[in-house]
Amino acid sequence: MASIQLGHPWPLGASLTAAGVNFSVVAPRATRVELLLFERGDSPEPDRVIALDGRHRSGDHWHVEVPGLGLGACYGYRVFGPLLPGQHNFDPSKVLLDPCARAIDGWQVYRRGAAAGAAPNTSSCLKGVVTERDRFDFEAAPRPRHSWSRTVIYELHVGGFTQGPGCPVSRALQGTYLGLIEVLGELKALGVTALELLPVMAFDPHDAPDGRLNHWGYSPLSWLAPHHAYVAGGDPLTARGQVRRLVSACHQLGLEVLVDVVYNHTTEGNQEGPTLSWRGFDDRLYYHQTAKGEYLDVSGCGNTVAANRPLVRRLILESMRCWALELGVDGFRFDLGIALSRGEGLAPLDQPPLFEDIEADPELSDLKLVSEPWDCGGLYRLSDFPARRVAAWNGRFRDDLRSFWKGDEKTSWSMAQRLNGSPDLFGGQPAEAGRCITFITAHDGFTLADLVSYNRKHNLANGEDDRDGDNHNNSWNHGVEGPSSDHAVVALRERQLRNLLASLLLAPGVPMLLMGDEVRRSQGGNNNAWCQNNPIGWMHWRANAQDLALRQFCRRLLRLRERLTPLLNPDQATLEELPVQRHWHGVELNAPDWAKWSHSLAWSLETPHQGALLWCGMNAYFKAMHFDLPPCPGGWLRVIDTALPAGQDLPERPERWSPPGAPLESRSLMLLVAAPLLAGVRL
Repeated sequence: MASIQLGHPWPLGASLTAAGVNFSVVAPRATRVELLLFERGDSPEPDRVIALDGRHRSGDHWHVEVPGLGLGACYGYRVFGPLLPGQHNFDPSKVLLDPCARAIDGWQVYRRGAAAGAAPNTSSCLKGVVTERDRFDFEAAPRPRHSWSRTVIYELHVGGFTQGPGCPVSRALQGTYLGLIEVLGELKALGVTALELLPVMAFDPHDAPDGRLNHWGYSPLSWLAPHHAYVAGGDPLTARGQVRRLVSACHQLGLEVLVDVVYNHTTEGNQEGPTLSWRGFDDRLYYHQTAKGEYLDVSGCGNTVAANRPLVRRLILESMRCWALELGVDGFRFDLGIALSRGEGLAPLDQPPLFEDIEADPELSDLKLVSEPWDCGGLYRLSDFPARRVAAWNGRFRDDLRSFWKGDEKTSWSMAQRLNGSPDLFGGQPAEAGRCITFITAHDGFTLADLVSYNRKHNLANGEDDRDGDNHNNSWNHGVEGPSSDHAVVALRERQLRNLLASLLLAPGVPMLLMGDEVRRSQGGNNNAWCQNNPIGWMHWRANAQDLALRQFCRRLLRLRERLTPLLNPDQATLEELPVQRHWHGVELNAPDWAKWSHSLAWSLETPHQGALLWCGMNAYFKAMHFDLPPCPGGWLRVIDTALPAGQDLPERPERWSPPGAPLESRSLMLLVAAPLLAGVRL
């Protein structure tokens, strides 16, 4: 057996060399490190232990080259260090997962509880797996690179979207990356341009109360390895290739892939949690803590990652480069992303170094970046999100659209602001293209169907006595809690579904749709289905006639938005070429009613030379109302009328509208478009 070599500090993780494998890991305060080599992922003990001393150290990095090793080798670490009273100390009884491992094995023997306490966890630990580091083939499957102004995001769960009663995915591939490939045609036909995948980086499904499993994945165990449960066949060495095949298939259909990433916290929790990876290498490096070693938490999950520190930033950048350059994804959505802008003591930073590093990296410059602008510590930065290239979720858009169509008072003015690009939230001007993500529903909260069917959450299935989940949903059951056979209630709900979807897709910004909203997917009133890997959290595949009618409405609506993008969602170049003006109306032209009791609104888009090109009326009142119309030189087409029966509410071929006014039924929306804009177009 060839003797081990000192190795090199770069690259991080386990990388193939001409002779074998180079290992490098960060452990600044360690005094000694052991590399453990296992024969298999389920091996109870290592078959080789390699002790690293000061000769194997370069600054904060410990490294060694082991000849004769290759792809598939399984490994872990033990880390030794000084005992410091009052602080979280090193625990060499725990076998640690390499933070830069690109694949993980050992799930068949893993026990989360064994990583806490004083007893060794060697027989039940997870192991890193040596993989290739090939780059994605962008020549064969180039990035679609859709402009922000034409982007429509569809948020889905890889496992949940590819299983359930009636799912068309092959049984062997249900719940997997490869299974998602089989139903990409459904999403392409719908008209979305980007898929936003709930966490697909490895997470701990056992980070959940007894009797439950973590389904959503906001419990990261690794920022580089794909999640094992979505791998068809279960071989960790095939995981990266399966992700590449999924991304390639998306690119070839013109679909971008965004990955929901959780860099703000980890599955290790607070000081009572398990020692699985980061904590064991350097607890005080990776997590914000007080001087006494108490964890600071703005994630709501027990710890907060110190993303301001250089070594931590390097790891996050390594993760992003792995997924973007090796696996080919087109962007990231940062869970509680504003937490990444906090510095020492959790102080908010106007120039957070992590985002500066991301924006300065030329190989990450063509990615789409999205973030939540809030964290659980009360920080909320929307228009002033401290990164130029990051689009932020507009929570006010969600809340104000829901409140308006629910019929709340004091909502007409707020509704107008959202339909105009939220200038009240962005310094007096509508949000620039690519700065604002608009949405009505997301994984966290009610689905669209439940939003119009329940007045309150119904989360008993989560096992927390209905205490979990948001209590402020701006939902309305329209007279009956849950499913109803009352034809009047059902008809009103169907109309409201269309009102909400149309309001979202006729507004400027980058719209996001939630998995299954287009076919009335319900979670039975559960607004926090994080632990529901069952029909509650799965896609709705057995669509009935009403479900399919809503899908047709949504598909035609997306096609209409694509056709009218220069008007509805102009970028800066379009604004300069086509100076469109938005006019506000009430039942009378140019006389909007902003009173607190107003429940109606109308608006038109006009140019100085062509006159009115588009008019939209919105009546959230419980009575019908008649609206005056601006003159249209080219003649109006009635494109949308949510008061009409399914199929007629957004017909494939819009009909001419000749009356001088527009009668809107109660709680309905009507859209008129100048006939020349849709000449010969089938929706």
